[in-house]
Amino acid sequence: MNFINHFKTITNHKMLVMKYCFKLGMYKQGLLHDMSKYTPTEYKAGIKYYKGNVSPNGVQKEVEGLSTAWLHHKGRNKHHFEYWIDYGKNPKEGLKGMKMPKKYIVEMFVDRIAASKNYLKDKYDESAPLKYYDERKEYYVMHKDTKELLEKLLIMLSKKGEYQTFKYIKEEIL
Repeated sequence: MNFINHFKTITNHKMLVMKYCFKLGMYKQGLLHDMSKYTPTEYKAGIKYYKGNVSPNGVQKEVEGLSTAWLHHKGRNKHHFEYWIDYGKNPKEGLKGMKMPKKYIVEMFVDRIAASKNYLKDKYDESAPLKYYDERKEYYVMHKDTKELLEKLLIMLSKKGEYQTFKYIKEEIL
């Protein structure tokens, strides 16, 4: 049963992101979003650790100590800030978040909306993506400009809703 339920969950998520990307005129990103979730590395872990209300990647990490599915996923999907982590110009700087192109920040933003809707279902409200972000942001390795724009969009969503936030994205960002 996990095979079917996991497929439904990731496909529903993909369709939500696609809908939002299409609204913003980001057709290619909408079509290609999270295609790696259907690869054996990610899909098998998704089936094995499927719960329905949380990401299987987190469950895999709890059980195995790491998530091979997540490592595979974030290395192939530019809408994850983790894709953009690299060493600074000076090796003594260590790992740093590189500046993300705005189109990927916007995709990351809609990805967060879709994930919140997918897992929270009828408990979703427009402050949920911001709440999730706020609970984890101190641990994120993210470029300051990327962080600033993502936070601005999440706060705007929480205060003004999807319609106004998407209008702003279309008029001011893309």
